[in-house]
Amino acid sequence: MDNPALERVGIIGWGLVGSAIGKRLIESGVSVLGYDIDPVRRADLAAAGGVPCDSLRAVAQGAAFLVVALFSSDQVVQALTGPDGVLGFGGHTIVDVTTADPADSVHLATALAAAGLSYLDAPLSGSSDDIRRGNGVFLVGGARDAYQHCADLFARVAGQALYVGDSGSGSRAKLATNLVLGLNRAALAEGLVFAESLGIDASRFLSIVRQTAAYSRAVDSKGEKLVHRDFSPHSRVSQHRKDLDVITRYAALAGVELPLGAVHRQLLIEAEGAGWGDLDTAAVLRAIEARRGTPGD
Repeated sequence: MDNPALERVGIIGWGLVGSAIGKRLIESGVSVLGYDIDPVRRADLAAAGGVPCDSLRAVAQGAAFLVVALFSSDQVVQALTGPDGVLGFGGHTIVDVTTADPADSVHLATALAAAGLSYLDAPLSGSSDDIRRGNGVFLVGGARDAYQHCADLFARVAGQALYVGDSGSGSRAKLATNLVLGLNRAALAEGLVFAESLGIDASRFLSIVRQTAAYSRAVDSKGEKLVHRDFSPHSRVSQHRKDLDVITRYAALAGVELPLGAVHRQLLIEAEGAGWGDLDTAAVLRAIEARRGTPGD
């Protein structure tokens, strides 16, 4: 083990991203403790070789590094600073991979530092499938020494870890890159629907896109899922809609208009309204098809 402190890592939240991180750590020889409110997810943690705990505090007591992978900032604040949170268990380095509100990230860094805990806002760019394959990219905000202290953890999980700046910087970078990522995905879905309307086979269209200037990494991460209408989740519609809510709010505060982002957000709202919120973000294609009255099966 390169870093003895990394022998035991705690994970709070065993969803798509948390489980992808945890399984990579387990396979690299790290002992992983974890907690999730869902007993099915705790069972999956155990099946993967981790140790499920019955509370947040049990995880905090058992590991020096804590990875937090939750749905929203509100959940993170509650988990870390609420009455049943990890405050009081000093000495931890907390790596928060949640796509969060930057203001909450700054607040948490300050509050946790006062309790003797180091906090990094370090969301991962990439779907859970990308992360599971080691192709995610950490975008890290916080103290540089804390970032360096986590070098071994970052290397075991992801292809890259980019230090962006002080607290909140990782969260800000994730919001901006997620805006572009989501638009690339939506553009590919729209292009595929249009190509099929012209009589172009979907698989053939994807092959053409890969060889032209229209190519983006969305083709690799979502292309086959779009072609085959495979909406098993690697990232969820509801998650990205939540991200776009935060993005839209910060844009409004800055007086910046996001016309393409607004259309994409509306498509995701329509997808959620149709009951597709738990499907993969590739299901934006369904929302596009539904506007012409031919939703996917």
